[in-house]
Amino acid sequence: MTSPDHPTGTDRIAEAARAVPQATHIVNIQGDEPLIDPGLIDELAAVMAADASLDMATAANPLDPQDPAVMDPNVVKVVVTQAGRALYFSRSPLPFFRNAVDGLPVLRHKGIYAYTRGFLERFVTWPPSPLEMAESLEQLRALENGASIHVLRTADTSPGVDTIEQARHVELLLSTKHATLL
Repeated sequence: MTSPDHPTGTDRIAEAARAVPQATHIVNIQGDEPLIDPGLIDELAAVMAADASLDMATAANPLDPQDPAVMDPNVVKVVVTQAGRALYFSRSPLPFFRNAVDGLPVLRHKGIYAYTRGFLERFVTWPPSPLEMAESLEQLRALENGASIHVLRTADTSPGVDTIEQARHVELLLSTKHATLL
């Protein structure tokens, strides 16, 4: 439904948003998050509506530092300031625990974003950034251009789908849920 020439999902969202000029904020749920909690969508929209200083917002859930997902490059991690602003996103373990620090969370980034229309329009004018290209994470383009990204901490632990194994896991979850509804 959008041009096949877009380098990222955010570029596709910007094209789609042009069809809804009255929208002041846009929420993008990436296709690799099929089980995301619908309440999280509302929470993220409310965060954006309540704080005019935000360019964009996203969500992350805590991971146990011993969880194998911490080492999985298909699982994106994020570190945040004490005020909840993103410092960096990575496919590598983040933070790297050279020393054990009690209570320091590992946060799994979820594939959901909210933007102001103005920020989204600016974002798509910027070329892909060096960190974005290195990590293959478009939100790094926003950080490299000085954007403020609020990270909403959530208890939603729904899995993302980036590999065949993850797709099989989600299919099993869906078929089990469907069977219990029958």
